[in-house]
Amino acid sequence: MADATTLLSICDPVHLVLIKTDTSSEKTLIASHYLEWRSVLSSPDGKMSISVELLGVGTESKVPVGVLNLKLEIYPHLTQPLSKEIVDTQLILERQKTAEKERLYLIYAKQWWREYLQIRPSHNTRLVKIFAQDENSVNHPVCSYVRPLRAGRLLDTPRQAARFVNVLGYERAAMVGGGSKQEQWCTLLSFLCRGKGDCEDHATLLCSLLLGFGLDAYVCVGTKARRVPHTWVMAHGTSGDVVFWESLTGHRYIHRPVNPDDPPLVEQPKRAYPYCSIGCLFNHQSFYANCQPSDTVELSHFDLNDESKWKPMSTEAIKSVCAPGSSTSLPPFPPLCAPVIDAAAASNEIELVLRGLISEHRKDLSLATVWDDHLSYLLSPALAAYEIERTTGVSTGNEEFQDAIKRAVPDGHTFKGFPIHFVHRNPRRAFATCLRSPFCDEIICCRGDQVRLAVRVRVYPYPESACAVWIMFACKYRSVL
Repeated sequence: MADATTLLSICDPVHLVLIKTDTSSEKTLIASHYLEWRSVLSSPDGKMSISVELLGVGTESKVPVGVLNLKLEIYPHLTQPLSKEIVDTQLILERQKTAEKERLYLIYAKQWWREYLQIRPSHNTRLVKIFAQDENSVNHPVCSYVRPLRAGRLLDTPRQAARFVNVLGYERAAMVGGGSKQEQWCTLLSFLCRGKGDCEDHATLLCSLLLGFGLDAYVCVGTKARRVPHTWVMAHGTSGDVVFWESLTGHRYIHRPVNPDDPPLVEQPKRAYPYCSIGCLFNHQSFYANCQPSDTVELSHFDLNDESKWKPMSTEAIKSVCAPGSSTSLPPFPPLCAPVIDAAAASNEIELVLRGLISEHRKDLSLATVWDDHLSYLLSPALAAYEIERTTGVSTGNEEFQDAIKRAVPDGHTFKGFPIHFVHRNPRRAFATCLRSPFCDEIICCRGDQVRLAVRVRVYPYPESACAVWIMFACKYRSVL
């Protein structure tokens, strides 16, 4: 057990996140608060009751949302509590030290930016993001949003990590009124608690996980189609290979730069990725701004050691405000939690509800519904193959699936199947989405002779109770000419 003096030196606050979950399981972030807990070190009995006013997030970050009454207790109890004066003095000294570090870093960042603009005045229009606002509208250096994150035994490969990040929901930060996009980079705990976030939240989490797997990963800030601001991840290989990871989809793209000086007859690599321009890239200890003549991604070279192409920030300056344990940095990343979803039970539950919804829908159309349980079971390998392909990029098992379906569908009959993917477990919401697809509607509302219907659901759980849900609707019927 650490003594009171050692505990006093731990400057990490307790991060409290308040989430509202509605009847449809939609989660909303209500408040995010950093609790300074060390005042309990001066309590004679190691206990303390305090009241904390919680403020809203984003555009409502200055609006109170409620008061939280807390009871703090150090366990085991301290043998020798500290005096209140010692604790208060320590906290004041830390705040002064933090303010001084932030002041010096801001001075350095301003000077660095002036030097960057002197290289080329047009750099003023490039997306070089040095600071970003969190959910409480507090500015932090962007490097503090990234930190190597090891997933223990919950994720086995970088590509599985990309799949996990991909199944976390995408939602742009809410804003009031018109104008440009609301600025909000969520801290990791807030992002994981609500289970959804903007592209910046996905990119910083994926970069942190790739760093944890030992890759040289960076968050890229730039634009995609129609010059829409976007963030994604880049991994730099030891052989110089550059791979872009799209955190919203899990897709990977190999970057091969175009040389505009090549003769017209030289075949140039075709762009496969959706990115248009890149202004800067960073991780937990590095920051580089693109100072090449063009910030177009396909023309950019990613030799980060070449200062004629990338202007670096001082690693010492970044470390002074972003290093783990620094009083100026964001709190340590929480460890990922193992999934608590029973995949088989969740799959069965969704499947039963969908069967009921389909039967009711067909009844409204004066159609009878006959289920083929064997055909439903045969759809399982296809769903497994879809998830494996999303995770690894490798397609497997298609031949066996096709062979099984051919055996199950008699001569003169027609088979139709429609797979679809969701990242939520709400069957009614999924069914409403499926009906908007003419292909799915054609299967669900199938008319003909000897119509047999099938539906199969497979839930694949990931850390933090994120999940990939695959649904396949199918029918077979006798073709009548």
